[in-house]
Amino acid sequence: MATENGSPISLNSRFSIVSPENGGVLDLLKFWAFNNQESGAKFLESSHDGVIQEGLLVDNTTDHRWVVIVSIIVRKIITVFGKPMEWTGYLVEFMLNLLSLNGNFLGILYNIFHGSVVIPQRDSETFISAIGHLDGRIDLYQSEMLLKETIQPEFWKKILQVEAGSQVLMDLCILASKLAYENANVVRNVVNLHWKMHFVDFYNCWNDYQKEMSTQVFILCNKEKDADLILISFRGTEPFDADDWSTDFDYSWYEIPELGKVHMGFLEALGLGNRMNTSTFREQLQGKNIWSNDFNAIHGLDKPSHSDQPTGTDENLVPTMGEMTAYYAVRSKLKSLLEEHKNAKFVVTGHSLGGALAILFPTVLVLHKELEVMGRMSGVYTYGQPRVGNEQIGRFMEAHLEHPIPKYFRVVYCNDLVPRLPYDNKTFLYKHFGICLYYNSLYIEQKVEEEPNRNYFGWQYLIPDYLNAIWELFRSFIMGYLYGPEYKESLESIVLRIVGLAIPGLSAHSPVDYVNSVRLGRMRSVENGPYPIGQH
Repeated sequence: MATENGSPISLNSRFSIVSPENGGVLDLLKFWAFNNQESGAKFLESSHDGVIQEGLLVDNTTDHRWVVIVSIIVRKIITVFGKPMEWTGYLVEFMLNLLSLNGNFLGILYNIFHGSVVIPQRDSETFISAIGHLDGRIDLYQSEMLLKETIQPEFWKKILQVEAGSQVLMDLCILASKLAYENANVVRNVVNLHWKMHFVDFYNCWNDYQKEMSTQVFILCNKEKDADLILISFRGTEPFDADDWSTDFDYSWYEIPELGKVHMGFLEALGLGNRMNTSTFREQLQGKNIWSNDFNAIHGLDKPSHSDQPTGTDENLVPTMGEMTAYYAVRSKLKSLLEEHKNAKFVVTGHSLGGALAILFPTVLVLHKELEVMGRMSGVYTYGQPRVGNEQIGRFMEAHLEHPIPKYFRVVYCNDLVPRLPYDNKTFLYKHFGICLYYNSLYIEQKVEEEPNRNYFGWQYLIPDYLNAIWELFRSFIMGYLYGPEYKESLESIVLRIVGLAIPGLSAHSPVDYVNSVRLGRMRSVENGPYPIGQH
């Protein structure tokens, strides 16, 4: 393993782990008000030059302590309500599907009297997620001009070669990011029947820290033979998944020596380590993908041979595909597809947590010196993505994603709270990088370095945030009149807007506004065809 300039990387590493479960409310008060190190050490574990120590490593100012304490409080609350959130999610999704499958409430009454009630079956091709009910749009955007062009055999090849950041590709990516919240059968049907593309596979992937299959990703090609486009879409933060929300508010990080600090929870979601044994991050990021005895003992898997072994890696540390961690499962399939489709390029996308995984996936490809694979990458498109690392790792990746043309596009809608997490200020670590396409509540696009109110807890933005939430609720009732029936918001989306009155920025994270941003933000120019960003 080496840095970009070829120098070897030190084996010693630094990390900081925030553990809300290790202390109580009194410890929090002592740590915040009096900087009590004994109380703070219950929540914080860090390492410097390989020596593990208790307490904060980077900064111990009041401002920094406050940010950490907010993170701890939020994650404690999420933990308390974790099971109720899960049960609520099951109930809400069951009821939403029961209503939709039976023609809403009157339809259920009719079917009850006739003994023909349709019972939703989770994981079936008709069972739609809560996200899918917020925004039921599944068809790709088509203007009259695009309807003529998309039937041309070289359409996607032209888009990938010429139109970096085109509306057509951005629309496909936001719909694919939204589709990733559905089960495999729904994804297959939409890709094959609605988009007329080729569904490749859907992966439920292992998170060794959470000890469950909590990372989902699917892959498609624009056609089965001689494809031009391979698309990888990671699932984002599920609204009723406590683990996902806890990961978004987690401030733990791991430093890749001489390259920068990366969000620890996101690395774990990709299957690249476990904070219970921090040496696993070093070994994974050096290409020594570790075999998980715990996983295979649980699932009764034997250790087969593995052809995806990095050169010079200890055979005893090489994983199998049976382990099904997201990074290795996707990398292996991607290599196979690139070999099969000689002219294809690939795109990575995701919404929310899925956006974080989408940008970290090529980051680790670069670390593993997968330069041939990276040479076939067309772009990364993320929507409502949280911060993934510090400024140093950002500079490292910009060298690979900005030249000769930009390949990383980070879309942010208005007051969405998730892109403003984890916290970023002069005393903290996390920084965004790459091109930010910011859309305000009128869906007007701006190309900026950083979205306004870069930290969600900015007090000067409090009143404007609430006023904007009121405007978004009002707007939800008139979208269909303003822009046509496909923009009419569902009852579920309006309910979320009402919740957003209490927590401004929460409803703004919905894929509804991201689909609208991509489509309406470019409406003035779409009749001229797909075009690069900035040409308005």
